[in-house]
Amino acid sequence: MHRRTFLVSFPLLGLMGCGAAAGLQSDARPQMERSYALQGFNFNVLEGLTVSEDETFYPTADVVWRGDPLGPRIPQIAAMFEEAAARNRLTVDGTLPVTVDVTLVRFHGVTNRTRYTVGGVYNVVFDMTVRNANTGDVIEPARRVVGNLDAPGGTRATELESEGQTQKVRVTDFLTSLLRAQLV
Repeated sequence: MHRRTFLVSFPLLGLMGCGAAAGLQSDARPQMERSYALQGFNFNVLEGLTVSEDETFYPTADVVWRGDPLGPRIPQIAAMFEEAAARNRLTVDGTLPVTVDVTLVRFHGVTNRTRYTVGGVYNVVFDMTVRNANTGDVIEPARRVVGNLDAPGGTRATELESEGQTQKVRVTDFLTSLLRAQLV
């Protein structure tokens, strides 16, 4: 009986652990008319973030990413944010030119061990400021944005990969829609 309980509970712990970071939640989005034209984008990282390459179910770190080959994770994440911003330059095309400043607070993906078994959640947390691109004046002061994307596990993860829906594709698409939702 105890062994069965443990086997059922263990995957559930993995799923719960990959959820939102404790104590981190989105700030309320200011209620205002927006007609932004995204002109500029700046990516920064909160000082002191820890990066993990551990293949445990839930590494204790601020940055966990396995969607690119082993290498410097922060630049890999920055590239996805830059791509998301570039895509939004085409669709966020209102009348007021803006620059968006993003400071990464947390980017916790799933390890290969988690991905190929129970799955989890990509948890992305950043602070975002919107400034007038012409004057530099702050239009929307820094606020916390938290986004969670389901990370299917096991067979479903393998199927998505074979369909071209790699971790990098899915997360970049997610960041694109998350940024867009904050600007329109």
